[in-house]
Amino acid sequence: MTPIQFAPKWSRVARLSLALATLAAPVCILSQSTNAPKYTIVDLGPVGPSWSQGQPFVVSGNGLVSGEKVVANPNNPAEWVSHGVVWERSSTKVINIPGLGGPNSVAFGVNIWGQAAGQADTQTPDPNVEDFCGSTALGLTHSGNTCVPFLWQNGAMVALPRLRNSAGTEGSNGAALQINDLGMVAGTAENGEVDSTCPGASVSPQIIEFKPVIWMKPFPWSQVHIKELPTVGGDPDGIAFAINDLGQAVGASGNCGPFNAIQQNNLTPFHAVLWRNGNAINLGNLGGDGRFAGIYATGLNDNGQVVGTSDTTGDASFHGFLWQHGHITDLGTLPGDSYSSATAIGSNGLVLGVSVSASFSPRAVLWRNGTATDMNTLVSQDTALYLESACSINNKGEIIGFAALKSNPSESHAYLAKPVVNSGDGD
Repeated sequence: MTPIQFAPKWSRVARLSLALATLAAPVCILSQSTNAPKYTIVDLGPVGPSWSQGQPFVVSGNGLVSGEKVVANPNNPAEWVSHGVVWERSSTKVINIPGLGGPNSVAFGVNIWGQAAGQADTQTPDPNVEDFCGSTALGLTHSGNTCVPFLWQNGAMVALPRLRNSAGTEGSNGAALQINDLGMVAGTAENGEVDSTCPGASVSPQIIEFKPVIWMKPFPWSQVHIKELPTVGGDPDGIAFAINDLGQAVGASGNCGPFNAIQQNNLTPFHAVLWRNGNAINLGNLGGDGRFAGIYATGLNDNGQVVGTSDTTGDASFHGFLWQHGHITDLGTLPGDSYSSATAIGSNGLVLGVSVSASFSPRAVLWRNGTATDMNTLVSQDTALYLESACSINNKGEIIGFAALKSNPSESHAYLAKPVVNSGDGD
């Protein structure tokens, strides 16, 4: 496909512990590796007033990092707003000014060409008075306007189209969640149809169906095209969280639900899905039914390996998983922890994620050949940051995630971890 060009991005795991304060579950333990690569840490700076707000999401093959920073609202210092940002060599560029005119934005994905994809508030009132991007649910300034998918390039942010219903009415909201190096964008978009599975106004303002989609330009001279992806088992809603350079995507399908502060969307995910050659492949689960933390895929590589998160048997817990060759494998947790989530996978099969204790303390984890390693054991103990999650990896083996400042644990920072040469097999 031709990269999208315009003139002048697993689940948002950073909020994971918000859902764990009252939970307890059995532990599935894997031993720690003694042969994992070592890393040096680059502090990309603070991203929010606490680790629950602001984070990096994707690192491109040439080291660009997409994410968000949560800052005080300049028009009302008592409120918070989210700014989409792109980091380049520790330099931070805010991309939502002027953006699409609204107070909040997030850059979920970025590619080697500097194209960034995400979601942004507009100046158009939402006709259905929804909170699609969760500003109110997350304690951010809520404009009451639509929140739409965007692609940003060369200083310009352009809204991407949404789906239309049989009457030709376009959906109001959507989100672009990742972009590959060919300019293909994966995400979700409303279609204008009322969703019978939404829980109702007393629980959530969401009322419109949203489908998994891919945006692309078939030819350099054509308009951006939106393609709806099929769901599993007649599920009315879905989201494509990630896309590789082969055009394959992964995500989830399920029902409309209350806004989920962990995943940052309105989906109750019952099925982890791989979209390949236009078909939706159900990846299975780890024994749960999706009514606890959910069942969803958040990362894939060009070798057909997929990672994600699934409720376990009896919905007692949730663990990260690896899917390959038609089989799903439970990745377990770090020793002593109760929960885990796998967020991304490198080209050589190195899996990233977060492992969480029963007391909801997160730590960044790598799974290498089925063995879990705490990333904090792979960096110098003089490092100023405690690594709480690993979010994305590029083909150089560079990893990004969020961390707590050791001298002030309430302050959350983004980090870039660079593998030390000859320390291991990295990526």
